[in-house]
Amino acid sequence: MNVVCLDMEGVLVPEIWIAFAEASGIPELKRTTRDEPDYDKLMQWRLGILKEHGLGLKEIQATIEKIDPLPGAKEFLDELRSITQVIILSDTFEQFATPLMKKLDWPTIFCNTLKVADSGEITGYQMRCPQSKLTTVKALQSAGFDTIAAGDSFNDLGMIRASKAGFLFKSTDAIKADNPDLGAFEEFDDLLTAIKAAL
Repeated sequence: MNVVCLDMEGVLVPEIWIAFAEASGIPELKRTTRDEPDYDKLMQWRLGILKEHGLGLKEIQATIEKIDPLPGAKEFLDELRSITQVIILSDTFEQFATPLMKKLDWPTIFCNTLKVADSGEITGYQMRCPQSKLTTVKALQSAGFDTIAAGDSFNDLGMIRASKAGFLFKSTDAIKADNPDLGAFEEFDDLLTAIKAAL
């Protein structure tokens, strides 16, 4: 019994923070988990910038509404879901992911949640559990599943390496160079072929 675990941003949809950095004209917000392995440090830094500029959830959600899945992502996901179970494991937040999940026909996603004041200011965030992707993969394995995982960033490496098969997808040259033993793909067709072979 297999379950495929996929990262969301950078794999199925564009990076939300990069899109918001461009929309808001704040280039510092382009920093992502591809650049900063410490997620808490990254998020505290982001929240500080939002506060400094007086930006909140409403402004970010307005940008997210305009984001479409990456070309081919929905077709890839549809085919994958027709042959096996798929869960999206993301360090994003429910308040960000919902409009994107709608555009992907509501796949299952496990993510985190933002703490938002009545004013709309994002005051903090709550992670589902520590090392949420790796912890979830291990929990699925303890429930009798074999996992196959794919992602693009530092925070995906744990789940990729803990799975019976794991792949990098649209990752950075640096991450690929540091993990030469992992299959690395740029096209959905190639990733689908690799996952099918692992199934």
